[in-house]
Amino acid sequence: MATSYLLPCYVLITVLVLFFSVDVTEGAIREYQFDVQMTNVTRLCSSKSIVTVNGQFPGPPVFAREGDFVVIRVVNHVPYNMSIHWHGVRQLRSGWADGPAYITQCPIQSGQSYVYKFTITGQRGTLWWHAHISWLRATVYGAIVILPKPGVPYPFPAPYKEVPVIFGEWWTADTEAVISQALQTGGGPNVSDAFTINGLPGPLYNCSAKDTFKLKVKPGKTYMLRIINAALNDELFFSIAGHPLTVVDVDAVYIKPITVDTILITPGQTTNVLLTTKPSYPGATYYMLAAPYSTARPGTFDNTTVAGILEYEDPTSPPPHAAFNKNLPALKPTLPQINDTSFVANYTAKLRSLATAEYPAAVPQEVDRRFFFTVGLGTHPCAVNGTCQGPTNSSRFAASVNNVSFVLPTTALLQSHFAGKSKGVYSSNFPAAPLVPFNYTGTPPNNTNVANGTKLVVLPYGASVELVLQGTSILGAESHPLHLHGFNFFVVGQGFGNFDPAKDPAKYNLVDPVERNTVGVPAAGWVAIRFRADNPGVWFMHCHLEVHVSWGLKMAWLVLDGDRPNEKLLPPPSDLPRC
Repeated sequence: MATSYLLPCYVLITVLVLFFSVDVTEGAIREYQFDVQMTNVTRLCSSKSIVTVNGQFPGPPVFAREGDFVVIRVVNHVPYNMSIHWHGVRQLRSGWADGPAYITQCPIQSGQSYVYKFTITGQRGTLWWHAHISWLRATVYGAIVILPKPGVPYPFPAPYKEVPVIFGEWWTADTEAVISQALQTGGGPNVSDAFTINGLPGPLYNCSAKDTFKLKVKPGKTYMLRIINAALNDELFFSIAGHPLTVVDVDAVYIKPITVDTILITPGQTTNVLLTTKPSYPGATYYMLAAPYSTARPGTFDNTTVAGILEYEDPTSPPPHAAFNKNLPALKPTLPQINDTSFVANYTAKLRSLATAEYPAAVPQEVDRRFFFTVGLGTHPCAVNGTCQGPTNSSRFAASVNNVSFVLPTTALLQSHFAGKSKGVYSSNFPAAPLVPFNYTGTPPNNTNVANGTKLVVLPYGASVELVLQGTSILGAESHPLHLHGFNFFVVGQGFGNFDPAKDPAKYNLVDPVERNTVGVPAAGWVAIRFRADNPGVWFMHCHLEVHVSWGLKMAWLVLDGDRPNEKLLPPPSDLPRC
């Protein structure tokens, strides 16, 4: 089996900075080799063998410019099936490269390979890639850095350096065993042991001070942090002591800059922030902290804090090697309370599209198809004569969209659609609204059981869609970060309580709403999004809390071909994996 050394985070950052000093031609071909392999890693004084790409944790960054053609050969050397998703990449007519297992492709089996090919069209900023099968994305993830076309500047002052900051979770246990046991018992899975920044838990955990991410900076410079939340199950607050952050980009879309002390980032989301260092050597070091936001009941999430350290170069140290004083006072930021939903609502409401002539917000003003989806938890009954560890002794945890808990098929949906062999694989009758309306954020109904099914919504090419995602309070009100594959969407409205179709649409922002690929459905609230179905194929939509995905909080859209040649899905590649 292939082996490699673990690439330290400082090497990753050096590679990133070096790349940005090299200009490339427009529309270049970017080729990568991803060897999926087992690698021994030690964290929290415990060693384990984890699934990695090229022996690196986090995995290698993918660099491209807008307009580039990306070719990534993935070779699976591990005993697990593998599939990789290029999160947020539009995949225009290239759905075969999207990556979610059993949706757009069968997984890459052990000893097999698959070449993902796609063009970066109309996107620039930070995205990311991750495994999209079971819980393997716990360790299989990395950054996608998309630079503007050559000669095209950022719509903000160019930073001195750019640095990836990827949040993750670390389990001492085997995550595949964690979710397998949870699905067998019907109970909640064990939680992670630590959060990480660029794979490192940091000094607030036992036996982890040596594994601390350190951002070394110079006074009077501006750094762009490309922040990614790759955690499996936790939305996170992030702040750096003594340093405001200016948010300029979310989900690879420029926004009107906002300056804040703390950001909120859900799993799946990316956020580019500008960090301006102090004008002179401050004589202190500064903690950067990330900790969870959760309204879930106690004990169902990792309630810990990960720390990195912002260090200034000591100007009194002789060149050529800058020194960093280890004996300075270390200042910590104050993060919001763990359940501070009002902070989250206020922060997300500030995010607005740039909406300029160069970067317009093409919000659909008219709507062809309207949908109302409830999202939340529910139950499945125990098997006959079985024992369960769910909400009650006779139930298992489940999750659903419009009371349908999605069942993954045993063959890929896109292949079934393209071959005209959908019978027995999926049905096209996903409900456009709840079949039995109830008080979604009030007292839960007596019957919390949900149905099972593999159902899709079929859309004609080019349809303008409005979707209201309504959170429910069944088994507790939680925020749900919903990710839509294949599209960006505009967040035109949000609120708490039950959506009111008579009053709430009047408050929509149809001028400069934020454009995203992942949005948090507020706890005990709703969010309204709009998008144009201009990408033929089958597109997954799911909660990005992996435990909720495992319980069925997912569904898929089927967008039909248009009339013109450039509106049709391309045929599958010859090496598409077989089930």
